This record gives sequence, structure tokens and C-alpha cells, in this order.
Amino acid sequence: MYRTVAWLAHLRKLNPNDDVGVSRQLGAVAFQFGITNKESFILIDGEKPDQHLKEEVVNRTVSAISAIPEVRAFLLPHLRGFARLDNIVMEGRDIGSTVFPETPFKFYIDAAPEVRARRRAAQGLKDNLAHRDRADSSRRSSPLVIADDAEVIDSSSLSVAGVIDEVLNRLRQKGLAAASKSRQ
Repeated sequence: MYRTVAWLAHLRKLNPNDDVGVSRQLGAVAFQFGITNKESFILIDGEKPDQHLKEEVVNRTVSAISAIPEVRAFLLPHLRGFARLDNIVMEGRDIGSTVFPETPFKFYIDAAPEVRARRRAAQGLKDNLAHRDRADSSRRSSPLVIADDAEVIDSSSLSVAGVIDEVLNRLRQKGLAAASKSRQ
């Protein structure tokens, strides 16, 4: 969701470090949040920003946007609102530590820096992961941390299917019945 606000800031030609200007925009546009066909969506003034969320300008500014306390305060109830609509799997840098600190099923999926960089490049993303990690880990509001009760998975040598299998195995070990169903 922070990427959505980063895209909005770019669209409105805002400096991502202008906390006041970015925060003011949150009240100047119509946001709609929901789930359709088991997929979450966000609309800004009726427009789906999805195709823009991996743009270089979004990658470059998302850390600055996510550090703005007013942006975090605005998005937090909306993020939590998705869980009231349906069972969800959510990823993000503060989901287990801040958004859903009480959830019993938290996973922190990591990989070696060179593997992460290679994967991002394969997705067409150009960003400085080390810089983003430092910025996100040192922000005052909801810094990137591994929640104490999160299961850590090193995905450096795993495929996406391998990560899913590892998550499902750990969920089974915790007694989650739905994890026993086979993947489709």
C-alpha cells in the first residue's frame, strides 16, 4: 500500500520527503479498499494503480513515503480492514511487527543480498536494496524488524514453490488444518 501512496505522490508531483504535502494528499483523493475474487484492490479516485507500482520512481521513493507517520496512520486501519473482509495472506516490511502483531502465523522470508538483487532485476526492478533496508530499518515509525515470534525462512536456495512448501510445512507443525490441504 505504501507503493500506492508513492505512486500518488509521483502523480501529483510531490516531493516524497514533504511529509505535510504527502499527508495532505491523503485527504484530497478518494481511496477505495476491498477484495474481489480473493484478490485485494485499492482504487485512487477510481483508478487502479497496479500497473505503476513497480515503476522505478515508486521503488526509489517508497521508503521515504513509508516513513511518514501520517501515511502509516492512514493506511494501518485499511490494512487491518482486509482481514475483516476475508482470510488473507499479506506481505510487507512491517506486517508481522506492526500491522498484525497478534497473528499467530508470521513468516519473515529473506534471502542473501545478491539473490534478492538478482530476483528484483529479473522482475525489472532497479533499486538499491541495501539503501532501502537501511532506511526502512532505521525509520522512527514502525521500523523494519523481524517480529520476535516470526518464523524465519531463508529463501536463497528455494524456488517460489519451495518457499510455499516450507511455509505450509511450518503451518502444519503449528496445527493449522488448512495447511494440510494440497496446493492447487
